[in-house]
Amino acid sequence: MAEAHAASRDIVTAADVEYAVRLAVTALRGAQAPDWGAKAGSLEWDCWETVEHLADDLFSYAAQLGPEKPPLDTHVPFAWSRRKPGGPANSIFADRDAGPDGLLQVLEASGALLTAIVRTKPPTVRSHHVFGTADPEGFAAMGIVETLVHTHDIAEGLGIEWAPDADLCDRVLARLFPDAPTGTDRWRTLLWATGRAELPDRPRLTTWRWHGRPPGDDLAGPTPEANDHG
Repeated sequence: MAEAHAASRDIVTAADVEYAVRLAVTALRGAQAPDWGAKAGSLEWDCWETVEHLADDLFSYAAQLGPEKPPLDTHVPFAWSRRKPGGPANSIFADRDAGPDGLLQVLEASGALLTAIVRTKPPTVRSHHVFGTADPEGFAAMGIVETLVHTHDIAEGLGIEWAPDADLCDRVLARLFPDAPTGTDRWRTLLWATGRAELPDRPRLTTWRWHGRPPGDDLAGPTPEANDHG
């Protein structure tokens, strides 16, 4: 039954990545005189750092799929650093002198890289992720989840509204969170699955993970005990 459900679900596509990033950038550009140094929701990072972290996620997912033979047991070895203790460990940072417009352009550019590589890589490609060796669809779904939930974090810090459409949330839930409840609000369920909200009879999660491995695929990565990406 699980395999039949997987076969019938709507596939996550490169166009979905492009759409999610466009929604996020549009929402964040609409903030009026935002304080980008404000704490981003329940995270320990501020809003600027969280956008950089999101851009870094999108870039790194594209990079994992980039080599002719993507690595199956480790990350592509880009160097990373932290700008301050407790800040996100990134390869990608925005030039502070470019201001919020420059920051969001960095986010757009990273989203475009992931969109392009998902669009061009065949579905048989696999690459390492700590939550399971994934295919291009899996990395697309990961990028969308990161985009939606971190935009939620940033929107809380900036005091703006943010609620992506239910269909997009449903597609990434079906791909990455197969055990999530199905009879609930899709956006609220994605926030629950990533430790950011409660659901009726389901308390807020203190640890969480997604399942990057394609359904039915024998290639699997390690199973971490908790999330490692905020």
